[in-house]
Amino acid sequence: MNKISKALLAAAIFIIPLLALAAGEKPGSFSAYVDGNGSISPPKDFRGTWAHLGTWVVTSKAPMPGAESAQTTPGAGIHDVYAQPESVRAYQKNGRWPDGTVIVKEVRAISWDDLPTGHVMYGGDRSECFVMVKDAKGRFKDNPNWGDGWGWALFRAADPNKNVSTSYKTDCMGCHETAKDTDRVFVNGYPTLRR
Repeated sequence: MNKISKALLAAAIFIIPLLALAAGEKPGSFSAYVDGNGSISPPKDFRGTWAHLGTWVVTSKAPMPGAESAQTTPGAGIHDVYAQPESVRAYQKNGRWPDGTVIVKEVRAISWDDLPTGHVMYGGDRSECFVMVKDAKGRFKDNPNWGDGWGWALFRAADPNKNVSTSYKTDCMGCHETAKDTDRVFVNGYPTLRR
């Protein structure tokens, strides 16, 4: 190995970890949004840099099937869902979410208006944000917010950096149990995944 090759190798060994840190990766973690204990942090700029998978509108007007007419659907609002572009490309290729995939669902209040185009509804203030992190290896078996192949977190607008989920089984599976055949993700509502 000549001097130039050795110098380049030494520089690469030093520079690559620095680049990883600058990109926001946490040493010893499989995801930049998960610490060594399995605590999940909400991604910051997902709206500007991630792929928009799709939007759900959950109205507060519709009663839940089989429920008293006074009850309304949980999670009322406009739900915009995002994932990293590289995870979307992997899913499009093989129909599976790669380890470390982060999916963010941002829920906003429904705002209404009459415009020249007609009666419209659009996203108002954020009420909550859900984050799922794919864990194909079962890394955090003792953490109640990890299981069924994912890490789960719920952040409310009042304190957007505090995960208020205490257990994914009680706080998340009420909805996601019905998506067990699609890896707990409601992929049918995401046109971006279809080519």
